[in-house]
Amino acid sequence: MKENLTNSIQTITLKTFYGFEQTLAAELSEFGYKDLTLLNRAVQMKGTWKDIYYLNLHSRCALSVLVEIARFTIKEEKDIYKKAKQIPWTEWFDIKKSFAVKGAVFSTIFSNTKYPMLLVKDAITDTFRDNYGDRPNVEISKPDVLIDLYVRENQATISINTSGAPLFQREYRKETGLAPMNEVVAACLIRMSGWDRKTTFLDPFCGSGTLVAEAALLASGIPSNIERQFYAFKNLKNYDSELWNSIYDAVEYKIRNLPCRIMGSDINDTMVLKARRNIRNFAFSRSVEINGMNFNQVKSNDEPVFIITNPPYGERMGDRINELYEAIGNWLKHSMTNSVCWIISSNEDALKSLGLKTSVRNKVFNGDLECSFRKFEIYAGSKKQQEITE
Repeated sequence: MKENLTNSIQTITLKTFYGFEQTLAAELSEFGYKDLTLLNRAVQMKGTWKDIYYLNLHSRCALSVLVEIARFTIKEEKDIYKKAKQIPWTEWFDIKKSFAVKGAVFSTIFSNTKYPMLLVKDAITDTFRDNYGDRPNVEISKPDVLIDLYVRENQATISINTSGAPLFQREYRKETGLAPMNEVVAACLIRMSGWDRKTTFLDPFCGSGTLVAEAALLASGIPSNIERQFYAFKNLKNYDSELWNSIYDAVEYKIRNLPCRIMGSDINDTMVLKARRNIRNFAFSRSVEINGMNFNQVKSNDEPVFIITNPPYGERMGDRINELYEAIGNWLKHSMTNSVCWIISSNEDALKSLGLKTSVRNKVFNGDLECSFRKFEIYAGSKKQQEITE
């Protein structure tokens, strides 16, 4: 299967979180890809296996990179098994590799939405038994090969998930806090914000430093997945190690100086220590400033600052949350003039307590929480900043 690997055209689907489809498409466009199709929580495109390797390493906004291997119409449940049994599974991976079948089913044909995945699993194991008299192991938690099934009414698509574990598992973050932000969410928020990668970046509620780390990686040009070693495509029979190594080795990762200041702060000294530890393996780590201080101790000194932050939503603060957001708003108005601030929060009432005019708002999700990601432009001496426009 390695013949013509580099040039064979594939249908590639990159999955992401709800609300970030346009953001992922913008990233792909920046890479030079065209003819992109936006789907629900995904972007689809055509490309080669070279592109598949490249995107697994370089995409900051994708959760996984899928390669379509079959698309067909079904009329009844058993059609899934019949069609899946026609796929030459033994050409894709070795019997010694474990596998799992996951996906999503939206079809009235099936009363149990997990049943179609079992049918594909049976088709795979039966194919191996027919050829070798034995079958590969099924491993749900950490399979070597991950198969994706998507069914929408009578249309079914089977793909190979070339990433395996979700791409937010960057492997650079060794320590987290109580409510860590997903790395892909952080990367998407930064890109969605329109940060120019030149203006000073600040997260005054940095926690274990996910937004700070993703901002520094973006500014440096180093792929966020540079520390990641596991990709499921390495377990496929068509894996081309020379092609992968050529893509990986082309990355310049010994970058010590960043094009702008990257700053994070947190009142919790334990979180500050964790944030510092999470970036210390990067060559630019000494260029990133992470300080143990409350947000209102940070001053801009009239220097333009681009702020993206994920303050508490109130789950553990109770009635004090509105007071916190009011204090954030006052800090922005009096200490961070000539700056732009983006805040993500699930607490609508608390956001109103900021006392700031929202110029842009986006509906996004942080984990299972529906959130609003809002932009506030802080102008010196502007009385309008004290008007609430919701």
